[in-house]
Amino acid sequence: MESTINLFPHFQPIVSVANGKIIGYEALARQLDANNKIVSAGSLFSSPNLDEKQRTELDRQVRWQALQKFAELDSNTYLAINISAAWINNLRHLNALPTLKMLEELNIDRQRIIIEITEDHADLNKLKEIVKRYRKQGLRVALDDFGAGSSQLQRVMAIHPDIIKIDMRLFKQATKGGIASEVVHLMTRLGKRTGCQIICEGVETDEEFLFGLSCGAQFMQGYLFSPAQAEFKPPQLYEQHIISLRNKFLKNTVAKLQVKVAAINTTKDLIYRLSQVLQGDFNLNELTSWNFAQSNVIRFYLCDNQGNQLSPDFSFLENRWFTDPRKIGFNWSWRPYFFQLLALEAAGDSHRIVTSERYRDFGSDFLCKTLSLRLDPDRILLVDIVANE
Repeated sequence: MESTINLFPHFQPIVSVANGKIIGYEALARQLDANNKIVSAGSLFSSPNLDEKQRTELDRQVRWQALQKFAELDSNTYLAINISAAWINNLRHLNALPTLKMLEELNIDRQRIIIEITEDHADLNKLKEIVKRYRKQGLRVALDDFGAGSSQLQRVMAIHPDIIKIDMRLFKQATKGGIASEVVHLMTRLGKRTGCQIICEGVETDEEFLFGLSCGAQFMQGYLFSPAQAEFKPPQLYEQHIISLRNKFLKNTVAKLQVKVAAINTTKDLIYRLSQVLQGDFNLNELTSWNFAQSNVIRFYLCDNQGNQLSPDFSFLENRWFTDPRKIGFNWSWRPYFFQLLALEAAGDSHRIVTSERYRDFGSDFLCKTLSLRLDPDRILLVDIVANE
């Protein structure tokens, strides 16, 4: 059966957001179908008609062809090669890494090769040892389809990848907003914190590219630029397109931020005014005539210097104010917006409004931020506002 299967590599470009150039390729296995059409060979590697030995041989054959072709490319681009976690599990001798032997035989600079670990069903100890060996030989390591499996975070902690590729299905879902968008932004933040570069895979439209930029991805890959093809391309082929997209992103983002800044300044002016009124006795009903409906304010409350809530929640809903005493006595000293305010005061900055990160409010289900401001020597004003996307 092996003799009837003819696999060959195609190469999909990966572009850099920063310089607009093709900086690498992913090698992907292809085959001809019954109609002589080029199709993905991905399903072949999970076919029950092939045993593990046959799959391994086919994988090595197409990898060898990909490296042969790549060896002819005279540029600074890199090549990403997929290595199945299942193959890692079946490896009997950790020293027997055929990719390293191929690189040596073809005299390819190992720093130009990235090993992409696919799937998430791998023995972590064996995976760590193999990654350690690859790195010792100068290769970089990427985690493919990050976000698709249940043990992805374990793999990040185990192997500290150089590159994380966001799962294509998750990425496309995230472009529509909602919790998937929050998850992808969280993943890219994880990448930044751990020193991983981020690739968004499956980018097919300008809008998806712009979303990838908003996530902070350094690299993009997808049909927006090119499917996987037999030949390599000039590095600067998509440079003008990417410059145009970057300019569009900058223009759109600045316009959105201008609106946000104006809204925030309006809200802050209202909070400073509120802090003046709260210096003495105040009538909650008097606040109804203020412009709170345009301010995104949900509620405000007062705490002491230890973070203990002194007042009820004063909540604004449908142009009316309500009091809710249930959180009196709750302690918020462990929240960043509280201890950051105290730290700024200790450093001599005592008049600033401190703003929290966005979070989902349990009571209202709104996406919110909390603003904190020194009211007097004994009290701190905290204000919850709706945080627009």
